[in-house]
Amino acid sequence: MAGGELTRFAPSPTGLLHLGHAFSALIAATHGRFHLRIEDIDRDRCRPEFETAIFEDLAWLGLDWPRPVMRQSDRLPAYQQALDRLAALTYPCRCRRADIRAALSAPQEGALPAGPDGLIYPGTCRHRGHDQAGPDDVIRLDAARAFAALGLDRIAFRDQATQPDRDHALTATEFTATIGDVILSRRGMGTSYHLAVVIDDAAQGITLVTRGRDLLQATFIHILLQRLLDLPTPRYLHHRLIRDDAGKRLAKRDDARALRHYREAGATPDDIRRMIGL
Repeated sequence: MAGGELTRFAPSPTGLLHLGHAFSALIAATHGRFHLRIEDIDRDRCRPEFETAIFEDLAWLGLDWPRPVMRQSDRLPAYQQALDRLAALTYPCRCRRADIRAALSAPQEGALPAGPDGLIYPGTCRHRGHDQAGPDDVIRLDAARAFAALGLDRIAFRDQATQPDRDHALTATEFTATIGDVILSRRGMGTSYHLAVVIDDAAQGITLVTRGRDLLQATFIHILLQRLLDLPTPRYLHHRLIRDDAGKRLAKRDDARALRHYREAGATPDDIRRMIGL
């Protein structure tokens, strides 16, 4: 184990851990001192039995971590403080997915532009101020204003798994076109994945973020937020994904690949490591 890095595994208790989670957790533990964090901001979908299963499955794999674990549901004041700090660069948005799809479809045909969070927001509510916010609005970051405030024309980072010798980079224009104005606070949550993960990684002093390659583009969002909030930028390692026999990325709804089912069928932790190529 590389003791110099501080790593983390941050699952959401919305289902059972599967082989992909096992791979991600073991990769994190291999590269440094391992922390477990519970991402439980989605209160409608999180269940205590799934959190219990996370602890049991990871312990069965032979992993250990400092206690008590960090839970996002305990950290809403920290997220609100960050939102307050970013208020001049954000705006309330009342658009639903159907509104966004309709706005994007109006002038064009074919595939609609999509980024890490789905359809790229066209900026319909960008003119609104926080004094116009409604109780069901989300809060979006104005990406163009954020780049301008920082005096940046590009964001770049190196990834230890995909291309350690050259940058992944996006210009401000490319960021706006391929990612857009991301949500920083969702209805009923008080934050979003992007904001919470940046605040929490800094609070825990994480120096190496290990996660799947499906989140590589989201790293540009996180680095932008780190710059805006004067937070350190950790190193990143975006590992390969574990896929099913058809080549599809595993999801929590794929119970056949759940660690709990392998355990009940008599598999050992070494069996799991062999199955995921470790």
